[in-house]
Amino acid sequence: MKGSCLIVDDDVSMCGMLTAALRKQHYEVAAASSGEQALELLSAQDFDVLVTDMNMRGLAGLDLCQRVVENRPDIPVIVITAFGSMEAAIAAMRVGAYDFISKPVDLDALAFALDRGIAHHRLHAEVKKLKKEVAASRGSHDMIGSSPPMRRVYDLVERVAQTDASVLITGESGTGKELVARALHQRSARATKRFVAVDCAAMPDALLESELFGHVKGAFTDARNARTGLFVQADSGTLFMDEIGELSMTLQPKLLRALQERRVRPVGGESEVPFDARIVAATNRDLETAVHDHVFREDLYYRLNVIHIELPPLRARGGDILLLAQHFLERFATSFHKPVGGISKPAAEKLLAYGWPGNVRELSNCVERAVALTRFEEILVEDLPEKVQDFKPTQMVLDSGDPSELVTMDELERRYILRVLEALNGNKSLAAQTLGLDRKTLYRKLQLYGVAVGAPSGKSKDTK
Repeated sequence: MKGSCLIVDDDVSMCGMLTAALRKQHYEVAAASSGEQALELLSAQDFDVLVTDMNMRGLAGLDLCQRVVENRPDIPVIVITAFGSMEAAIAAMRVGAYDFISKPVDLDALAFALDRGIAHHRLHAEVKKLKKEVAASRGSHDMIGSSPPMRRVYDLVERVAQTDASVLITGESGTGKELVARALHQRSARATKRFVAVDCAAMPDALLESELFGHVKGAFTDARNARTGLFVQADSGTLFMDEIGELSMTLQPKLLRALQERRVRPVGGESEVPFDARIVAATNRDLETAVHDHVFREDLYYRLNVIHIELPPLRARGGDILLLAQHFLERFATSFHKPVGGISKPAAEKLLAYGWPGNVRELSNCVERAVALTRFEEILVEDLPEKVQDFKPTQMVLDSGDPSELVTMDELERRYILRVLEALNGNKSLAAQTLGLDRKTLYRKLQLYGVAVGAPSGKSKDTK
């Protein structure tokens, strides 16, 4: 069946004719001979569309339309008006009718209007369902998602939030590491105190040192006044150090000392100042590899990595993509004052198929663009960026009818290891876990394949 509709007309013969004609076109049809009967049927069951004649005894078509629009706005109402009565059509649209059809009724025109109305109703239902899922899937703070990887993150946040243990949050760029840090703070006993964030990659060493530890008046040329460092500003609260993997080897020992002693010495100062702040750090780098390559101190790594929270990439979160897309759609539709309510099925399929290298941040940008461009009440494929429209997922083909393409087990292992490493953006620690190998074995194999063990991407020159 194409969909369900309720035909309302006090002319029994007209009602019967429309019912029979629409059933032949594979619509599920119910009929009512008055507006009052129609309301009773609507209270007992659901319909995709309501079609009503305008002139009826008792509850007139316009009054019925207004009642339905007020109480069941999800059901589109199509009003049948007298031939050439533009005033009646305008009146119908004013009370909220979805569409109107003039007498004598053209069945093709009615079927077209029904199909549009059914699609509108189902979109409304899907949006309503997604809104409920978005609300139900909200985890700690402002995180959205109900996939197994995110449920594991929520569980870990709940378990460690009340402790003062240092937390290291890792994951690709755009996965929401700061949201997790804020969730830890909001769910901790420190929630009423300050949450202080600093991007360790955003400033040079000298400025970052001053930001973190503070400085005394006259410590350097522009130090006209003393400044309290972020460690002390976050006292009794939480200090979030983003992009910790970019910290220079010069600053790393100073940070380590501060974390060990729980005291900082301002730049140019002679005395140390105590602080009591929970430290939460985040990075998109593989710090274990950085330690192995001697670009990150091992003792600092273990000081930061008391609790490790690994955020999954968006491509590994399945249906969370649509939950997040609906969340962003509602935000931008409100911001742009556009009546965009949902995402068409073909567009949703494109969103699910795309790889999202930029993760949640890229999805937000994509939906913002689509809402700005769309001319309809839903996002279509044509509203999405071309790279999302044209994306074709890559797959490893393990069988072939061409004997020349068959390879040895060693070659198959090589290709698979490199494919896993590529899929995980060169994260060797996560690749070793995924492959079921210890790190030394993975490193040995990568060296055998000619992959630079310290290379950030983890890709070789020959990955065919």
